[in-house]
Amino acid sequence: MKVIIKAREGMGNVELAQRPVPEINENEVLIKIRKAGICGTDFHIYKWDKWSQNRIKPPLIMGHEFAGEIVETGKAVKGLHIGQRVSAEGHITCQKCKLCRTGRGHICNDIEIIGVDRAGCFAEYIKMPAMNVWPLDDEIEDKYGAIMDPLGNAMHTVMAQPVSSRDVLITGGGSIGLFATAIAKRFGAARLVVSEPQPYKAQLAKKAGADEVINPLGDNPKEQILEAFHGRQPEVVLEMSGFPSAFQLGLEVIENGGDMAILGIPSEDLNIDMGKYVIFKGITLRGINGRRMFDTWYQCQNFLKGNSSFIDHVITHELPMEDINEGFRLMSESKAVKVVLDF
Repeated sequence: MKVIIKAREGMGNVELAQRPVPEINENEVLIKIRKAGICGTDFHIYKWDKWSQNRIKPPLIMGHEFAGEIVETGKAVKGLHIGQRVSAEGHITCQKCKLCRTGRGHICNDIEIIGVDRAGCFAEYIKMPAMNVWPLDDEIEDKYGAIMDPLGNAMHTVMAQPVSSRDVLITGGGSIGLFATAIAKRFGAARLVVSEPQPYKAQLAKKAGADEVINPLGDNPKEQILEAFHGRQPEVVLEMSGFPSAFQLGLEVIENGGDMAILGIPSEDLNIDMGKYVIFKGITLRGINGRRMFDTWYQCQNFLKGNSSFIDHVITHELPMEDINEGFRLMSESKAVKVVLDF
């Protein structure tokens, strides 16, 4: 089968290759990929940043966002059938530890992520444990099914605290930040402001529902934010960018007693005055990892069935799998947000 691999260490080195079609065990299914999304994690691997250097072991089949069709089932698999359209949770957990047994498998200590720790979905076929497979509702098109994973990250971040009737600041207008913008708006944020320096993404943030977008690289971003909230401080901050400066800005502007959820992964250590910005302000910090299994998937499915048009503009490009490096080029030049590959 045709696959896309991170062939070697270093910047780029993403290539088309051939690999055997996976063989499944009795508890797995074989899925023929129809569409797959390029994630920010894939972009980190492409750039070979510090995180990738410490985690990825090339050669590796990349990718963890997909929609496809079941073509084979293991003999012990029930409730799934050949020909069924599916996506899947890409975090494969131990299913035995306290966290897994108490509904917190997304933070299991013994976890493997497809496209990171094991073969991913940038391939014509992928095998998945049956319990990770998510059947797609007939109303959800393949291109939306292929981005259920990052949409789930956004949903998890937004829903980690109440946002209805509260002022919300989102720092970072990448694909997940834009998904979060649409979700927070649909779930009743009182006023919604996005911090994003790229003009292209700033325009998309307005389309997604932001009341105002500020440029954090402009003059006095703190004052820009307070002005955008008509002199009020945001009650909720959703940090989606991973930039230390964005994290610091969120801590400075959040209202005392506010909620801050952090999804963006910093590329370097953060130096935070915990006393000044967390303890004395009495704020709540929440780290967000992946999706709640499977609460978030139900939320995403219900959201997509009635609101897919609100995130349609976030999928800026659909390319054949052979153009994977073109997708990365567009992302690196900030000319694309969410790229979906056709297989």
